[in-house]
Amino acid sequence: MKTTQMMPVAALAVAWLTMFLVGTELFVFSPLLPTLAVNYDVSARVAGLSVTTFSFSYMVSAPLLGHISDRIGRRRVLICCLVAFGAANLLTAAATQFRWLLVLRLFAGAAAAGVSPSIYSLVGDAAPPHRRATWLAMTVSGLLASLALGASPASLVGATLGWAPLFIALAAVSSALVALNCWAWPSECGHAVPVATQLDFLAAASLTRRLVPMIVWGTGLYGVYTYLGAGLVTFGFSKAQVARAVMVYGFGAIAGSLIGGRLADLLGAKYTAGVSLAGLCACFLLLLLALRAGVLVDFVVGLSAAVAQLFFPAQQSGLVKDFPGRRGAVLAWNNSALFLGISLGSLIGGEAVAIGSFDTTLIVCAAIALIGCITNWIVVPGPARVQTSRPEHRR
Repeated sequence: MKTTQMMPVAALAVAWLTMFLVGTELFVFSPLLPTLAVNYDVSARVAGLSVTTFSFSYMVSAPLLGHISDRIGRRRVLICCLVAFGAANLLTAAATQFRWLLVLRLFAGAAAAGVSPSIYSLVGDAAPPHRRATWLAMTVSGLLASLALGASPASLVGATLGWAPLFIALAAVSSALVALNCWAWPSECGHAVPVATQLDFLAAASLTRRLVPMIVWGTGLYGVYTYLGAGLVTFGFSKAQVARAVMVYGFGAIAGSLIGGRLADLLGAKYTAGVSLAGLCACFLLLLLALRAGVLVDFVVGLSAAVAQLFFPAQQSGLVKDFPGRRGAVLAWNNSALFLGISLGSLIGGEAVAIGSFDTTLIVCAAIALIGCITNWIVVPGPARVQTSRPEHRR
């Protein structure tokens, strides 16, 4: 029988490319905001709503689509949402009014919310148990790689050739990935799992606790990352130096994700996530010292990204292991928790900058990371006392 166990390299490659596409489409909007503002005759602040609407739609839609994927099959939800994602990009190329663009961003966010958790669930199902975190980390690296290798070239294409050709190209790539995913994940993969219609109270409480470190991690990390460019400028960095630092950040994040997956397989998800959060606290304080001294800033930025990204594959692999019957829904909730953390981080980081400076943001977010480390130690169960949600056995 044809399964992903027989072709792990091909399945992982398709999963990586799919996440690369989603990340490119998501991240390309930020560098294109000035072009967007001119094309639609709106302010840069209003143009930023195109990013906000995507994130909001993703956060709200992910749990619902994750639940549906567990009910009707992850492969089916993945293919349908990829088709919708391609259609959203094609229609975006033809949007002539800003309000219609925002509607399409809502549509694209909902479609992406079905793609990412489904991919993660399929990879988690196919991976050997002792390699699950490594496989998930390799998949996540596609999303991280898109920051430097996808969004940056795509923004240049959009600025040079125009808005429409870029999104037509993204729609074409989406169509190609529909075919590749149909091939990489045969019909028996990601089938519906016979689960109860609702999580029982203890399992729901366990999942809620498990998502708290994800929210705190996202808040601390993106509180700094959102204002990293502006913060570097205040310390006298040129645009070229800021671009270089962001690229170093991207490559550090990729390396950290891959290392984090391996560490989680070897040492366990709880320990790896805790090391990441404690290390992130130290790295933010180290970055503050490097900025004030004016030395090794790029190195510390890359180190911070690498240490931070140890967390994500560890968190995912722990959830996949502990909630085997509801992987689609659980990973979708995890993604929603991430987007909630990103939103909180942007808000808190902005307030810290307004009250003090980027120095204040680094100190506040270091404290948040430390709180996350303590929370992770308290709420994440060790291997001997994992709480799982399993379907009841029929007698």
